[in-house]
Amino acid sequence: MTKKRLKLGIFGFGCVGTGLYKVLEEAGSVEANIKKICIKHADKPRPINKKYFTTDKEELLLDPEINVIVELIDDAKAAFEIVSKAMKNGKAVVSANKKMIAERLPELLKLEQTYKVPFLYEASVCASIPIIRNLEEYYDNDLLTSVSGIFNGSTNFILTKMINDHVSYPVVLKEAQEKGFAESDPTLDVEGIDPKYKLCIILFHAFGLITQPKDIFNFGISRISDFDLNFAQQRNYAIKLIAKCNKNGNEITGFCAPTFIEKEDPLAHVKYEYNGVVLESAFSENQLMIGKGAGDKPTGSAVLSDISALTYDYKYENKKYKHVDKNLKLVNNGTYKVYVRYNDTFSNFEDFSSIEEKFTSPYGNYFIGSINLETLSQSQWIKNKNINIIFIS
Repeated sequence: MTKKRLKLGIFGFGCVGTGLYKVLEEAGSVEANIKKICIKHADKPRPINKKYFTTDKEELLLDPEINVIVELIDDAKAAFEIVSKAMKNGKAVVSANKKMIAERLPELLKLEQTYKVPFLYEASVCASIPIIRNLEEYYDNDLLTSVSGIFNGSTNFILTKMINDHVSYPVVLKEAQEKGFAESDPTLDVEGIDPKYKLCIILFHAFGLITQPKDIFNFGISRISDFDLNFAQQRNYAIKLIAKCNKNGNEITGFCAPTFIEKEDPLAHVKYEYNGVVLESAFSENQLMIGKGAGDKPTGSAVLSDISALTYDYKYENKKYKHVDKNLKLVNNGTYKVYVRYNDTFSNFEDFSSIEEKFTSPYGNYFIGSINLETLSQSQWIKNKNINIIFIS
């Protein structure tokens, strides 16, 4: 097959855009050249020639020479406008915007189908790990039952430093921001929202299910205290922010939450900014994929992988979605064991189907119990900042 020569129009030149420029320069083997880069602030100093930059998006979207638009901005609404106009103009699109994709997937699929252009987004999930391509190709004929793992490099970096290096949350958060692993507003990462977006995309490529992020339970790591870390150490646990989906018949459960896992668990050895994905299936059993989940070059390499694929006219076939069981649905009826730490009193024990353990002390209190995911997600007490929950694997 003959390779196509690509002319790239890039939106955004932050961490990922800079990473793409670096890996594109160093790779040398991809038949692609940057023609124009659209940015917000023209006067900001940048490491390449000013001739590449513009603040006028139409210079990219209307240029007939540019045949691939690479969307790398933070604003999901603006990103959708860029991506949709690009596809309407017959341009292939590569995106890293997991929020836009998770929230607007049906519209994006319709645009792709209507205008017959590829839309690729490997970089939107787990950066350097080629999980989407594997789910699309390798696992097409295998019976997947579960996909789980560490989908956010920023929070994994923070948790590793807190547990292994005994660094406080505010200090390590600042370090993560300085290294470019976390945004100046880290809410999407530390509250488990970013990996929830990624889980929505995983659900589509693993099982053919389209769902909205609002329908998936998430809980973050910002409430983890020294008390919780001491508990983990005493029980020989690691703490990881785990995103997980399970398929049972035509029902799928999914959530994203901090989780105690055994030190022998393979995911316990995935540290710092690395991500890890565990796939479980009927035939191949468990498989683990590990790669860097944060940083300019790891994410840039995933974008470059999509650009390289476009030189061969690659596109997702979405076979699982096309042949999905129409009765397949997301449910929140699973029961999970959780650790609940509280400061003073707790009066909602009736929400739990069982309580296995209780502990009170002048330094803090906790109990371990089993609770339905729907009950947990709808509870009011979970909003109390003095209460922390951690799932127990």
